[in-house]
Amino acid sequence: MGTYITLEVGGVEVTSSKNHLGMDHGSLFQRSDRRPIHSDQIDYEYYEQEKEDPTPMEMVFIRPLGDVVPRLEMLGFTLDRVRREYERVADETRKIMSSVDIYNADEIAALMSFDEFRDFVNDYPIESLSAAYVEVSDKEAMQAVRQRFSRSEINRIPRHSAYDVAYSERSFFAGAIDILHPYSVMRLLGDIDANAIVSVVWHYGPLLEGGYVNASDFTPEARRAEAFLIATEGSSDIHILKRALLLLRPDVADFFRFIDVQEGHPFPGTGNLVRFAEGLAKIDIQNQVLFLFDNDAEGLDAYQRMSKLILPLNMRGAMLPDVETFRRFPAQGPDGTQLVDINGRAAAIECYLDLELESYPPAKVRWTNYKKDLGVYQGALDYKESYTKAFLDQTPESINTGSYDVSKLQAVLSLMIAECTAIAVEQAQQNMSYLDKEW
Repeated sequence: MGTYITLEVGGVEVTSSKNHLGMDHGSLFQRSDRRPIHSDQIDYEYYEQEKEDPTPMEMVFIRPLGDVVPRLEMLGFTLDRVRREYERVADETRKIMSSVDIYNADEIAALMSFDEFRDFVNDYPIESLSAAYVEVSDKEAMQAVRQRFSRSEINRIPRHSAYDVAYSERSFFAGAIDILHPYSVMRLLGDIDANAIVSVVWHYGPLLEGGYVNASDFTPEARRAEAFLIATEGSSDIHILKRALLLLRPDVADFFRFIDVQEGHPFPGTGNLVRFAEGLAKIDIQNQVLFLFDNDAEGLDAYQRMSKLILPLNMRGAMLPDVETFRRFPAQGPDGTQLVDINGRAAAIECYLDLELESYPPAKVRWTNYKKDLGVYQGALDYKESYTKAFLDQTPESINTGSYDVSKLQAVLSLMIAECTAIAVEQAQQNMSYLDKEW
């Protein structure tokens, strides 16, 4: 019969393979997600009789679907991408239906729109469906499995087969919506609050113990091709962003890589960063790269210069986000201290830290050099090294208690993640061949 390896959501099989690894799902998980769990596929009586430990057979990666969704997004599986995928599938289905005589124009026109399909998925949270097994030969039981779902509604799903075999309500539902990439299906399921707690399980123990694969085939976290290199102006930005990810977004921190600055930043300053981007574009580097500039005058100038470059889809530039509190921020100049808008003028990354420190005066920036091309002064935050040190000393406990203000850093990470997700989506658009496969 062979040995199967499956990826399941709430006990529903999303994809599987026999006697080989199949799809590598390691990127959906992190190291803490590896553990043994009890499995109905294991003959525990045999292990008890033989006095053997079943733990190797029980090994899985397991993570709540709600915690998998951010990782799906980092892989490019946003709802907007799922929508485009669904619409392509629907268009292809209409073409096929139009080419045969058994369908009329009303049936073709009645295929679900994406919004209708999404509503259909939302109507059936996984745990609301019975997982009770029924025999295929039991016609009454099979009828009961299908009874909850309107046949007229099911028939409006593109690619759906009226002859799909189901073993439970859950498996029938899974078969009905299994018309997209498995991760697209998971992203739709993850859009429902009720599904957030159901487990995503990659059960690899039997395949590994059967000798079909090596232990090294099952490693968690983002692969190199899926990760993003974040290129910044200076080493301080790198230290702050790395620490911010670990403290605030540990669920996706492994998707980000940074330039090694242990012996100094190899491309310091905005000018060098723009030249670095230009060089990478010319050599057609395959890594996914985000160039992140400070929200100050020099950063704005560099960002505008980079915007004129022709960058491949795997590279893009961005500036730290504008923040409302920066619109009236103390700034020291020749005319004394005034409240001014420092967005695009003096908001380096240190400004996004908690700027209320004991033994220090109220935070302010100080105007330095004049940027003639932009017609504005460049500013720098006083005591920025002290603010940086205070942040790097924070712990998960201090963050969780709310004693340190991370609201502005959250805005930075949200922008960074959104920009990287956009890169992943655009990369995927280049290769949509998976839509032609039967999953």
